[in-house]
Amino acid sequence: MPLVVEIGPGKGALTESLLERADKVVAIEVDPHLVHYLHQKFHDAMEAGRLEVIEGDVLKTDFSGAVITGNLPYYITSPILEKVFALGDGWTRAVFLMQSEVADRLAAKPGTRDYGYLSVQTQIHARPEILFPVPRDAFRPPPKVDSAVVRLERRSLPEVPDTSTFLKFASLCFRHKRKTLRNNLAPLYEIGGWEEGRLRAEQMSIPELAALYVKIRSFKAPPTNA
Repeated sequence: MPLVVEIGPGKGALTESLLERADKVVAIEVDPHLVHYLHQKFHDAMEAGRLEVIEGDVLKTDFSGAVITGNLPYYITSPILEKVFALGDGWTRAVFLMQSEVADRLAAKPGTRDYGYLSVQTQIHARPEILFPVPRDAFRPPPKVDSAVVRLERRSLPEVPDTSTFLKFASLCFRHKRKTLRNNLAPLYEIGGWEEGRLRAEQMSIPELAALYVKIRSFKAPPTNA
């Protein structure tokens, strides 16, 4: 691996292994105390130019062109994924440790409880694979949730007219999971006559959602009277 970007290296447990496999590691850490610790622990690697430690917010850092990895903070997992996907062709693979509940949602199939907007957003950009679970007692101190390691391989975008607009459409489809597509889409689209309107979004695969979007995108709902 020529270049690896590590998000949230902490005390460098993963960093050590990455340095054995990558030509260069760029570690992004927001905690200044941990940045100082990493400078001391990996002084030789930094002097050799094999490790760069950046003190900063990962959401404000450019990490295009690299393999991306890290233990994702639970509260910003979704924004980090959005940032990765926004790179377009600027990424190829990401391997993340994340909350197991979120990992299940990334890889969920249509018709399952975990399938939702996050599944669609992820699978339109990547092929997610849960590699293995990580129990909470593997950490010190243990968190309140279990984790899992997920690999994301970038994929070519499916043929939809406008990916960002389609994802807004998909978000609306999943707005209320227990409601039908007709009820969720009614504020913006007139779909009373479409057979798919009686289904729930969780029953629709990504190609089916994309086909529905193409079918009804020009059928805007009439404005409501004030």
